[in-house]
Amino acid sequence: MPVELIDNQSAASRPVYLVGRNQLAAAGLDKAAVKWVAANGFTGEAGSTLMLPGKDGAIAAALVGMGDTKFGLAAGSLATLLPEGEWHVVTPTNGDLAALGAVMGGYAFTRYGKKPTRKLRVSVAGANGENVRRIAAGVFLTRDLVNTPTNDMSPNELEKAVRDLASAHSAKITVITGDELLAKNFPMIHAVGRASVDAPRLIDMRWGPQGAPKVTLVGKGVCFDTGGLDIKPPSGMLLMKKDMGGAANVLGLASMIMSARLKLRLRVLIPAVENSIAGNAFRPGDILRSRKGITVEIGNTDAEGRLILADALALADEEKPDLLIDMATLTGAARVALGPDLPPFYTDHEGLAAEIAAASVAVEDPLWRMPLWRPYETRLASKTADTNNVTTDGFAGSVVAALFMRRFVEQATAWAHFDIMAWNPEARPHGPFGGEAQGIRALERIISTRYA
Repeated sequence: MPVELIDNQSAASRPVYLVGRNQLAAAGLDKAAVKWVAANGFTGEAGSTLMLPGKDGAIAAALVGMGDTKFGLAAGSLATLLPEGEWHVVTPTNGDLAALGAVMGGYAFTRYGKKPTRKLRVSVAGANGENVRRIAAGVFLTRDLVNTPTNDMSPNELEKAVRDLASAHSAKITVITGDELLAKNFPMIHAVGRASVDAPRLIDMRWGPQGAPKVTLVGKGVCFDTGGLDIKPPSGMLLMKKDMGGAANVLGLASMIMSARLKLRLRVLIPAVENSIAGNAFRPGDILRSRKGITVEIGNTDAEGRLILADALALADEEKPDLLIDMATLTGAARVALGPDLPPFYTDHEGLAAEIAAASVAVEDPLWRMPLWRPYETRLASKTADTNNVTTDGFAGSVVAALFMRRFVEQATAWAHFDIMAWNPEARPHGPFGGEAQGIRALERIISTRYA
C-alpha cells in the first residue's frame, strides 16, 4: 500500500498508537479504551493490530503491535496493517526513522503487475518530512533498479538510468563503451563483458564544484551473471538480475547526496557488463592485464565482479579522493558468514570504521566490519601472474575478495568495500520481498554529517 508522508495532519486524521509487547500502560489510552483492549486480548505482539471504535461505530483509532522492536523502522508495518485513510502517530518515537519505516513499508514494484489501489496518508510527530522523502526516494530507486529483470535492465538500460539521474540533478556523464575500453586502458571491464551482445561500458557521472572534497562511489554493474564459462547451475542464476545491486545502491546513495545539495565533489563509477557465454568469452586460465598494470590469472570466470571493480577502483584512486566507497553483490561467502540482512564492510581506516558502525546503529541500517586479514593475501598467489582472482581452497571468500580489490587502492584518503546482497529474501516491516538498499542510509548519514 503506497504511503504518503504528510507534514501536517488534517481534522480527519485518526490516531495510531504503537504498542510494545505487554506495554499497554505506556500508550496513554483512556479507561474505556484500556477495557476494550483487554477484552480483545491485544498484547502488542509484533504485527498485531486492534481498531478502537468511536461513538458512531466507526474506527476512531488504531493500535499496532511492535513486539520487542524499537519504534523506528518497525513502524513500516503501518503500511500493511492500517486501513486506508489518514493517520497520525501519537506514540513518542524516533520521528524520522518511524516515518521512513512507514514510507518504505509501503513500497511496491508495479512495473509488471497490478497497481495498488489503497493509499495511506501518515504524519509522524518530530519527523523531518523533506529529509525522509529524500532518503526514501533513494531507497526506492535502488529497489526499482534491482527488481527490474535483465531484459529491461541490460548495460544499455543501466546507462539510461544513470543518465536520467544525472539529468535530474544537472550532473555530467561520460561513457566508455565496447572496444574503446581497450583503447582507454580498462582491459578487465572489456574482457568480462565482451561476450554479451550488449557492449560492456564504464559509466562515469560527476556532480558538484571542482574544488570541493572528493567523494567517489563505485558500484558493481553486472546486469546478469551466468558465471561465464564456469557456468552457474540453474538455481544459481535465478536471482542474477540483482548482480548489479552494487550499482543500484550507489545510484540510490548518489540520489540522496545530490538531492541534499551537499558540499562535495561527487563521482560515481559503474562498470556495466553482462557476464555471458560466447566464443569470445574470457576463459579460466587467461591472464588479464589490469588498468593498474597488475596481471591477473583467471582461476574462475564466476569471480568477475572483482575484475571490473578493480579497473574502476584504479581509475577512482588516480584522483586521490577523500572518501572512496565501493559496493558489490560480490560473494556468497558473505551471506554464509553473516546472512542476507547483515552486509560486511571492509576498511583499514579506523576512523571511517567507527563512523560506519555508529551510523549503522543510528539509522537501523545493519552493517558489520570484517577484517582485511593480510596473511590471506598469499592464497591469491599465481605461478604465472601477479595474482589470481580466486583461491583454490574456498576459505574466507569475502575477505580474500576484499584483499584482491585493496591492491587497486593506494592513494585515496579512506576506502571501504561493502559486500552486500541487495535483496530481501522475505518481507520485513519496512521492505517487501525483493531488491533492497543496504548500507546506503548509514553512508548517507556519514557523508551528510561531513559535508553539510
